Amino acid sequence: MKQFIKYVCATVVGVFLVVAILSILSIMGLISMAALSDSSTTQIQDKSVLVLQLEGSIEERSEENPFSKLMGNSVLEKQGLDDILCAIDKAKKDEKIKGIYIEAGNFEGAMPSTLQEIRNALVDFKKEGKFIVSYGDTYTQGAYYLCSVADSVVINPQGMINLCGLASQVVYYKDFLDKIGVEMQVVKVGTYKSAVEPFLLSEMSEANREQIEVYDGEIWGEITKAISKSRGVKVDKLNELTDSAVFFAQPKTYLKEKLVDKIAFSDEVSDIIINMMGGDDYNTVSVTDLAGVDDDSSKSLYGDVVAVYYAVGDIVDEDESGGFDSEPQIVSKDVIRDLKELADDDDVKAVVLRVNSGGGSAYASEQIWHQVMNIKAKKPIVVSMGDMAASGGYYISCAADYIYAEPTTLTGSIGIFGMFPSAGELINNTLGIHFCTVKTNEHADFGDISRPFTASERNIMQRYVNDGYELFTKRCADGRKMKQEDIKKIGEGRVWTGLHAKQIGLVDELGGLSAAVNKAKKLAKAENATVVSYPAKDNFFDELLNEVEGGGSSYADAQMRNTLGEYYNIYSSLKNVKSKTGVQTSLPYCLKFNL
Repeated sequence: MKQFIKYVCATVVGVFLVVAILSILSIMGLISMAALSDSSTTQIQDKSVLVLQLEGSIEERSEENPFSKLMGNSVLEKQGLDDILCAIDKAKKDEKIKGIYIEAGNFEGAMPSTLQEIRNALVDFKKEGKFIVSYGDTYTQGAYYLCSVADSVVINPQGMINLCGLASQVVYYKDFLDKIGVEMQVVKVGTYKSAVEPFLLSEMSEANREQIEVYDGEIWGEITKAISKSRGVKVDKLNELTDSAVFFAQPKTYLKEKLVDKIAFSDEVSDIIINMMGGDDYNTVSVTDLAGVDDDSSKSLYGDVVAVYYAVGDIVDEDESGGFDSEPQIVSKDVIRDLKELADDDDVKAVVLRVNSGGGSAYASEQIWHQVMNIKAKKPIVVSMGDMAASGGYYISCAADYIYAEPTTLTGSIGIFGMFPSAGELINNTLGIHFCTVKTNEHADFGDISRPFTASERNIMQRYVNDGYELFTKRCADGRKMKQEDIKKIGEGRVWTGLHAKQIGLVDELGGLSAAVNKAKKLAKAENATVVSYPAKDNFFDELLNEVEGGGSSYADAQMRNTLGEYYNIYSSLKNVKSKTGVQTSLPYCLKFNL
């Protein structure tokens, strides 16, 4: 109760502070601050080293978060994959930057594809003859996967490397729902379409276990293969060390097994970097600093443009977020508007659709698909898949001229379902509330949660879902130039890694965002085009205004995330059940890897 009161008070105070700040800001102040922001650039000094700090989580795009500044709360900070990749690329090209220092701090992790894209960028950085040094008091598994690429991997004398393998956990709610008197009525197509399993079963189905074992194994294979290549340790040996609970080993064991190069305290790392610099002292530059360095993306937008459009989060018909810290969403009406503008803009020669989504509304996915086709009729469109482009995420991707995915991307899940709660037992028996209905037609009260479906209604819903699956598989077949029956064979709601998806024809090539951008330039014959990201990010003041309009709920939600930790996903899944009713093309569950 004390924690709850504290969070409520914090939210009230936060909103009060925002209103107060906005009240005293003058127009002149806003203009001067904006001018200062626009005019400030970072000057890189000679003999510099880029410092990449692994802290918190890594999202698809960075966010300017006013409450992290107002409240001094690091929980609200999110690093952006876009900024990290941009910084590494700038550091690679800048002759003044000689190397990268990775500090493996309090890293909460990221999805495998995000880590793989960063690691590939680090490998590419080293090809320029530049060095990478990493240090960690403790290396999480994800941090070590990244840092194993370093020329010198350094660990604290009391440090730990948390190599433990992958584990995917699904939470099942059926027994809980039975106890409170709620039944989830489900109609679906696809043997592997297990999005609804947690609401129908108390344990994992064999089909679901099969697909998880396959993609976990393929992802772990990618991770161990990369570490093996960088560290010169055989994959079999890495698995042997992992199974021996190497995370409890002494650092001298890590040194002996070639998992690290040096054992040292943090204050000794500077000497290691100086040695890599050839004995010269060095300057440091951060990811944020490099964001202020001019490059092609900051040039005038006159001339040819390749647009990178970010489609991140659940696919929804209407905005269901509660503020700036809410989970990102792909709001169909907004995306449709934006994509239409890009299609009609003659300066935009090609579009890269960056998809990171487990799907959502089938209707919204179809509308976005239509706009992808609209772009395709006018100019090239290439899809770059992030951590996942599955179910609805694949729906909006399948029509592109060319599709890229990382080997560890999760994609496919071509299936559809409808989920409708029936709370008659809870309402009638537990709560003692009774409904009496008078209707003119048989289905006038269709969807009433106080009663279950009739046999006729269930049949109607099954036919509707079947029609949706037919449309979904036809869109995929047309987009991939495959037969619909072949799509159905690899559909059935099954989730595939990007590695497997390429083998079965769901993607064209393995690679990250930069590869997709280069392909788009080539297709458009616009190799010198300026790359511009869409939609534009909200600035500091827009975020403040959004938070006030949202009633400050996102700050409380962030505190809840911090308090519940790994169990926040359970809370979030139950909270969002109401938005999952109706017909959905969505991933099986909330995916979280221990990376």
